[in-house]
Amino acid sequence: MEQTLSIIKPDAVAKNVVGRIITRFEDAGLCVVAMRRMQLSEKDAGEFYAVHRARPFYKDLVSFMISGPVVVMVLQGAGAIAKNRELMGATNPRDAAPGTIRADFADSIDANAVHGSDGPETAAQEIAFFFPRREIN
Repeated sequence: MEQTLSIIKPDAVAKNVVGRIITRFEDAGLCVVAMRRMQLSEKDAGEFYAVHRARPFYKDLVSFMISGPVVVMVLQGAGAIAKNRELMGATNPRDAAPGTIRADFADSIDANAVHGSDGPETAAQEIAFFFPRREIN
């Protein structure tokens, strides 16, 4: 069974669609094996997105991610990474396929509702960033 990290971002939390998003994951066969609602600090958001530090959108991304609470979770299932990315849709919601999370709940490329790991190594690092092993059931 593969695991991946998912973050429901501040825009989607503010819209009160957390349950609807989680239902999509579960309906697709993914199981939530760890979850927490939290407010990221600037330091935490900066560290989590450090891979983007040199990119022009980095400061805006960090500011957005600390603008309200997020829901971080570990999803588990067969092909969890690819399945999560398919459910999320394209980063830009205008390019996202109908019925994907971003097509249905995101407002812009910046406020795009969800984050998901892009590969096994990234998933392992991102999961470890938020969850000690003992909290993943």
